[in-house]
Amino acid sequence: QGGPLDSVARVLPNGSLLLPSVGIEDEGIFRCRAVNRAGRETKSNYRVRVYQIPRKPEILDPASELTAGISSKVGTCVVDGGYPAGAVCWHLNGKVLTPDGKGTSVREETRRDPETGLYRVESTLTVVPARGGPPRLAFSCSYVPLPGHGRALHSGSPIRPSVWEPLQEVRLTMRPEGGSVGAGEDVTLTCEAPARPPPRLHWLKDGSPLEAPPGPVLLLAAVGPEQAGTYTCVATGRDQNQRESSVGLSVQESEREGHRSVGGRTLQTLALVLGVLGALGAMALVAGIVLWRRRRRQLGEERKPPESQEEEERAELNQPESEEAESSPGQ
Repeated sequence: QGGPLDSVARVLPNGSLLLPSVGIEDEGIFRCRAVNRAGRETKSNYRVRVYQIPRKPEILDPASELTAGISSKVGTCVVDGGYPAGAVCWHLNGKVLTPDGKGTSVREETRRDPETGLYRVESTLTVVPARGGPPRLAFSCSYVPLPGHGRALHSGSPIRPSVWEPLQEVRLTMRPEGGSVGAGEDVTLTCEAPARPPPRLHWLKDGSPLEAPPGPVLLLAAVGPEQAGTYTCVATGRDQNQRESSVGLSVQESEREGHRSVGGRTLQTLALVLGVLGALGAMALVAGIVLWRRRRRQLGEERKPPESQEEEERAELNQPESEEAESSPGQ
């Protein structure tokens, strides 16, 4: 480069130049000048590039969890001790991750050590995970040197942060649709609450807890008028945040059921009336029998023959004499 040659370099007998223990300070353009006996001069230039392979890339401050829909820092990839300064490339699930300035961004900083002349590259990755994506993501990074300055170096095992998806909304649907069903039909309520991990679900009817197993589906079999009302699905996320959704259910009594109900009430009334009439008839029959017997006895007494009456009178007259005869021996 036009300066004097360092004393550590040696010119060999064949005219070659030897640079022992090459360092980054030896990088540059070397010019060879030769003059023959005739005084003819020859010049040649040689460019020497020196590179230092850095240490293996390492991800510092790795994230253990990311939040879906929110910008989250993944980590910082550090490549130290390299020359010249290369670049850092991030990978997602084994594929190159290209910053787009929206959901994915990279902030890179390069510093050179004033004593060694080696570079340290730090690259910080920030992403916005999509809702409904995989529960875990695999991130890794690699060092890409300048062309002609060595090969790429990759970090070790990728980091695998989980993705937390906060609870934002609850959707409650009913089958059949419309909110109005006939008596005796089956009704299915389905509660959708997208979140990761899945939220806890419980059901309410008209604002009161419903005795039903926790789960996203509530089955109402052969509904009746007593099951009409407002049904609510309440979801509780990991952060204790709650969201809910409600639907109204009305049960219409079918025409057949109405006829059956009216007919049933008519039969019950008729049976009651017949029962009362039967009881009254039985009581009247018993009373008639009693009166008939009493009347018959009275008629029988009136029709007794005269002889029977004389015998009764005679018996009555003799009764005192018998009593006197019985009392005489005692005296």
